[in-house]
Amino acid sequence: MTKRKLRVALERLDRHVPFFMDAVEPPDGFAFEPLEVGLANAPDRRDGTDRHTRMFRDREFDVCEQSLASYIMSKSRGGSFTATPVFPRRLFSQNCMFVNKDSGIEQPGDLVGKKVAIWSFQTTLSVLAKGDLKADYGVPWEEVHWHRQHVEELPWQAGEGLSIESLPAGQSAGRLLVEGELDAMFHPMPPVELPGWQDRVRRLFPDPEAEATAYFQRHGYCPIMHVLVLPEELVEREPQLPLATLEVWEAAKRKAEAFYDDPSYSLLLFARNALERQRSVFGADPWPSGLAANRANLERFIGYLLDQGLIEQDIPVEALFHDSMRDS
Repeated sequence: MTKRKLRVALERLDRHVPFFMDAVEPPDGFAFEPLEVGLANAPDRRDGTDRHTRMFRDREFDVCEQSLASYIMSKSRGGSFTATPVFPRRLFSQNCMFVNKDSGIEQPGDLVGKKVAIWSFQTTLSVLAKGDLKADYGVPWEEVHWHRQHVEELPWQAGEGLSIESLPAGQSAGRLLVEGELDAMFHPMPPVELPGWQDRVRRLFPDPEAEATAYFQRHGYCPIMHVLVLPEELVEREPQLPLATLEVWEAAKRKAEAFYDDPSYSLLLFARNALERQRSVFGADPWPSGLAANRANLERFIGYLLDQGLIEQDIPVEALFHDSMRDS
């Protein structure tokens, strides 16, 4: 019997290696076509870049690792996608805040009135960082001058009184940060493409791992960045897919974890030691799937979107996922 091919668009992360190795079993009646598709700002991947736009605009994939913020915004507007509660990318904002050493920024409160670069206003990390500034550090994100590097994924009109500028085309936020034209940048990676960046730039928090650990202990989770999204018309025909996708991703995660049983698996010489330390601090699985384990995480993030004017009204967590996942 001919099997239906599922085009699955993923980043080349360790938990996705089993997909690319053909080492996980697809749902009955299906065959995986794993595609290595990066973000708009990523170096070229085997199957291209601009994963989020290709899903939202062109519906190019059957399963897609998608921005949490853009997905929730789309869903709040009646977008015809659904999701399974699998979250393949997580980041702490405290590890992603970089400042120019001469900016005078020593603590979060010093960001008020400063020029801060973000990828876009609705990028998930940007939403998280703005929300964390206000909720955890008492810093009103409304009083920061935001400089976005990219057009918004979904059309959005900023509210009155917000200071949001777009960087000129071709300008590198990392270079502007190093040169002192910008005071700070919120981004998953420092400006590593610029030689000598560490002479001019540092992280906002002197010990970001300790700061992130304190955040985890307060809230009980590592914040979600991405979610696995499926077109509604596909799930209407194949309602078993959201649960099957969750189960397959969990199987891939277990295989990826087993890679680290070999202390030489990673280029990092002490990767196994780092994994053991992580487990002692964050528990056996800081990457849980399912609705119950992630409800508080999602509810807080939805509150951030609402506060930042990116959605017009609250949205129940259950509305984000296929009905089959309500008890997950």
